[in-house]
Amino acid sequence: MLKSNSISYTKQPRRKLPEIHPTPNPSNSYVNDSQVNPSLARTHLANSLAISSLSLSLSLSLSVSVSEFPMEKLGPNYANSSPLTPLGFLERTATVYGNLPSVVYNSTVYTWAQTHDRCLRLASALTTVGISTGDIVSVLAPNTPAMYEMHFGVPMAGAVLNTINLRLDARTVSVLLGHSGSKLLFVDPLSWPLAQDALRLLPANQTRPSLVLIDDPYEPQIPTPPPPPPPSLLTYERLIETGDPNFEWIRPTSDWSPMVLNYTSGTTSSPKGVVHCHRGLFLITLDSIIDWSLPKNPIYLWTLPMFHANGWSFPWGVAAQGGTNVCLRRFDAASIYSAIHARSVTHLCGAPVVLNMLANAPDSDRKPLPPHKVRILTAGAPPPAPVLHRAEALGFEISHGYGLTETAGLAVSCAWKGEWDRLPASERARMKARQGVRTLGMAEVDVVDEASGKSVARDGSTMGEIVLRGGCVMLGYLKDEEGTRKSVRPDGWFYTGDVGVMHPDGYLEIRDRSKDVIISGGENLSSIEVESVLYSHPAVNEAAVVARPDEFWGETPCAFVSLKQGAGPTTEEDIIKWCREKMPRYMVPKTVLFKPELPKTSTGKIQKYILRGIAQGLGSSPSATIPARKSNM
Repeated sequence: MLKSNSISYTKQPRRKLPEIHPTPNPSNSYVNDSQVNPSLARTHLANSLAISSLSLSLSLSLSVSVSEFPMEKLGPNYANSSPLTPLGFLERTATVYGNLPSVVYNSTVYTWAQTHDRCLRLASALTTVGISTGDIVSVLAPNTPAMYEMHFGVPMAGAVLNTINLRLDARTVSVLLGHSGSKLLFVDPLSWPLAQDALRLLPANQTRPSLVLIDDPYEPQIPTPPPPPPPSLLTYERLIETGDPNFEWIRPTSDWSPMVLNYTSGTTSSPKGVVHCHRGLFLITLDSIIDWSLPKNPIYLWTLPMFHANGWSFPWGVAAQGGTNVCLRRFDAASIYSAIHARSVTHLCGAPVVLNMLANAPDSDRKPLPPHKVRILTAGAPPPAPVLHRAEALGFEISHGYGLTETAGLAVSCAWKGEWDRLPASERARMKARQGVRTLGMAEVDVVDEASGKSVARDGSTMGEIVLRGGCVMLGYLKDEEGTRKSVRPDGWFYTGDVGVMHPDGYLEIRDRSKDVIISGGENLSSIEVESVLYSHPAVNEAAVVARPDEFWGETPCAFVSLKQGAGPTTEEDIIKWCREKMPRYMVPKTVLFKPELPKTSTGKIQKYILRGIAQGLGSSPSATIPARKSNM
């Protein structure tokens, strides 16, 4: 027995070949085919000789010491070690789909050949204005062609792309620019005052990034920029014009070379800059294409901001499939329906607020959907089952997943089972509201007990922290070694800070962010479960539940609600009564506050920290009547 790299090779004895009898053998009842077909006999003989020769060759090969060709010496080489990067998708698509539309914005239409040309010019121009490998290039812009092109052009220059939430205030933008050390800032015309204010707030010893104004002929509200005067101001289109369309773009030297920097929140005191590498973005992009079954040549509507986790990797994913990017600077229900109708949109992504917007749009805002299915991928916050049900009733096909800025896209998806199609509509929506199972590109997903670190019971009720591991998890937080250690731990898991349960069928369901769990009388109460019931009320448009201090229970649920347009009179007591009929008494909100609209981030997530501040300001809720609770012991 020969061993190499733990693989065993056993030398087998030569097998005795069957004899061929060219003449009859009366003593043997077996009649050989050669007795009745002489040509077949010759064929058998030739085959036997060939087999004998092969057997001899194998014997001689195995007699050579395997140590001369050890398995452990095989591995990476120059041909198989090209760093993985999604940037190469653009070059291929320009070859295959060069004459097809790539980006549509109002009446502007680019082809893939043109987009490839513009991205190379951008990369070339950046290197001529002093941008070097590893430099941070930031952008303040909505979903416009320039924003899309920068997802290729900036890293093709070897730089790291930093997309900034344009809804942040000047102080926060200033902190992010300072923290990242950004060398160049592309600015949309409507964000020009914001950028100027942010630069003024930078410390005196902080190097200020150079500004490049993004041209937009369709935006009438362009402010006049302050000095330097417009002729000397560098604009995006002028920069493109100076670039070389034959530029040899700078490929990463390693899979692990940083490619993007994204900030997770607008917290000015401790920004969390998530760094992703070329390899991770390559993997999450292909993973997302496979998981969503994104076909060739989709027509993709940009309702998800590209500055939010790089649009969940779909700038590169749509390029890989040769699709059409339909860009919207701003959107509401009417503009989304209009774009879907006019452009025959096939796919779009968005937070549940987009589903809610479409489901509750008045008839005057709606337009007929195309004859094909319009597929929507939603994530960012757990979608209430009633909202999913209403959106699908309109004809949309909804897919649901879960991811974080730290995973660059969706790492978990609610993989649909055919047998669920036979369930009632409300039950189908409830199943789809779960986050699901790991995508193919993720290694493992689990829910673990905070104290022991062990997996919680798969009973759909025992809560724990959601943990992930896989190739798309971030490199770490920029300039935050302690924060990186807290999230990416030696046990091999990334700790998300999200609280969830694992169902008996292995499907994950988020119950809350750890900071949003309401602890009432020692019970962990999921605000998401309460919100789902609130969304089922026929008059409720939006709902969010946070903790309000309580002098006896410690905390009680406080609901913030906005009503649908045209909804009849609805009181606090109406909402509380509705909840009492559908959930345990301890989960029922003790306070209901009505708002015209709930505060939201640019990606549609309800800003619970604002609502928590309001609830805290109400003070402790009086508990005149203390209901008895059954012990869990």
